[in-house]
Amino acid sequence: MSEALLEVQRLVMEFRSRRGAGGGRVQAVRDVSFSIGKGEILGLVGETGSGKTTVGKCVVRLLNPSAGTVTFDGQDITRIPRRKLRQLRARMQMVFQDPYSSLDPRMTVAQIVTEPLRAHTSDSRDETRALAAKAIERVGLPAPVLKRLPHELSGGQRQRVGLARALVLEPELLIADEPVSALDVSVRAGILNLLADLQRSMGFSCLFITHDLSVAEFLCDRVAVMYLGEIVEVGTRGELFADPRHPYTQSLLAAAPVPDPVRQRQRSGVRLTGEPASNVTPPSGCGLHPRCPLADERCVIEAPGFTILSASGHSARCHRVEEQHSARTSA
Repeated sequence: MSEALLEVQRLVMEFRSRRGAGGGRVQAVRDVSFSIGKGEILGLVGETGSGKTTVGKCVVRLLNPSAGTVTFDGQDITRIPRRKLRQLRARMQMVFQDPYSSLDPRMTVAQIVTEPLRAHTSDSRDETRALAAKAIERVGLPAPVLKRLPHELSGGQRQRVGLARALVLEPELLIADEPVSALDVSVRAGILNLLADLQRSMGFSCLFITHDLSVAEFLCDRVAVMYLGEIVEVGTRGELFADPRHPYTQSLLAAAPVPDPVRQRQRSGVRLTGEPASNVTPPSGCGLHPRCPLADERCVIEAPGFTILSASGHSARCHRVEEQHSARTSA
């Protein structure tokens, strides 16, 4: 991996629970650590409610983490004052999931795209208009779109506007929070290809949040898998999809359909039972043990640490990961 632009260490995010008479604390994110190299795309995948979006918001300080550190280009941003944070915001931008609610309906596209420029630069009106026109052209939209309001655009066009707004400042880090999940299938490929082309030409790093494994496999250099607020496996795209080592990752890949009926019938993998546990009352030990057919007494009592599986950093948080691998290779 190249030199790290972003390093997240032992990130924790707690919210106050409204359940019960006394309330309580809910850990939406628990002990999450990862890094993103310069020019790298890291995919963060997992089920709804696993904590992916919360991690993304903590990275850009839309949420203040309860514990842990977020280091951007060598500077810990979790504890700097908001005045200094504002200066860094020009270098890290976010694309939100819903293109229908993330754009101000009362603003024209030109106003939306130039808003970051007005907030972070002292450029003249003519300069900001020129940069907005360049950003709109870059995301594949015609110039007349600048005069339109969001309700006059399709979902795909709106998401392109959101991408233009995020990239008009040419940030070094982009947080993309499920940017294609609210779009029609026919539109997704165009947005993903556009994002890949922009990343190659502009060279920004990206934290790409998604629940779609096929999207992560297409776009990302490395992939981190989250379950119940924790990262349970991380590895390069090739390693993780060719040789998933955590039972949860194996179950996700086994559940994802493939277009070949013969291959689909021949696929094997861990089949989980039941539903994900609640963050309000998480299980003891390994968070997956109530659903995992491989769990033993140690899994119930002791939370597993990461086991390093390759020189490239492929690792999984599972007590039985090496035992499983030995069994599969000897079979």
